[in-house]
Amino acid sequence: MTIKIYRGKDCVHHDVSPEHPEHPDRLYAIDDQLLSSGLEMICQHGDASQVKRENLALAHDPYYVDSIFQRSPSTGVIWLEQDTGMTPITLSAALYAAGAGCDAVDWVMEGEDRQAFCAVRPPGHHAEYDNAMGFCLFNNIAVAARYALKKYELSRVAIIDFDVHHGNGTENIIAGDKQILMCSSFQHPFYPHSGHPVSASNILSAPLKAGATGAEFREKVTYWFDAMRNFMPQLILISAGFDAHAEDAMGQLRLREDDYHWVSKQLRTVADEVCHGRIVSMLEGGYNQSALGRSVVAHIKGLHGDEQSH
Repeated sequence: MTIKIYRGKDCVHHDVSPEHPEHPDRLYAIDDQLLSSGLEMICQHGDASQVKRENLALAHDPYYVDSIFQRSPSTGVIWLEQDTGMTPITLSAALYAAGAGCDAVDWVMEGEDRQAFCAVRPPGHHAEYDNAMGFCLFNNIAVAARYALKKYELSRVAIIDFDVHHGNGTENIIAGDKQILMCSSFQHPFYPHSGHPVSASNILSAPLKAGATGAEFREKVTYWFDAMRNFMPQLILISAGFDAHAEDAMGQLRLREDDYHWVSKQLRTVADEVCHGRIVSMLEGGYNQSALGRSVVAHIKGLHGDEQSH
């Protein structure tokens, strides 16, 4: 199997509060479902390294990066903003999360027909160029995109972001960058109250009203695939959020595992046509543990081109 799953050593130790929705059990739930589905045994596995500071600076203000290092506490919890906290282990976890994306890019670009999924946290797509937000310190997917463009001298990469929340940080960082096409779906109007209308011509959005079903999601995002074929990315990156699932209380969308499988398989089909099957996916949202684990399994099966079993 050409799917490789990346994990970061301290990603399960970042824990700002038992009541916080973005907690370590998210990763344990994914691992449980990978085991019970049999995917754990047939996927490859990689241990992420911590991202280098210069790679963070490809997507973030260096002064902002310095401030995160400087504010990292030696004890207790500090809050960068109302939703985003840091414990003494958080900085390490965030460095592993961003590093996983760069490591996955390296592995995917060193061969053909390779797909990677980064089971890491904290997530990234709300982190702006110079601002932490929405559980996110560093924008893992934007760092991976800019790293791929620079190291492999690529001309075009695509970022696909499906999540109940708009990836405002990613849009903030890459808006107007003609080397990056961003396609995003999200509940609207909803936190963080952005994404529609789009801020630049390299961004395609699919805002969904509260209560939208998988059928509506599929109808709204189908135009992405021809747009991607026209753009011809040399690498596809995915911000994979699973909090639009019907069982997830974080939002009010009604997606199911089949919908995540469907969109993942469509993206794999496009990747096969335009970039030798090369895909890197990174975990974003998903807060109902059972739904998250099942959805990740469906996502990985879709990336591999497998049929979804029931």
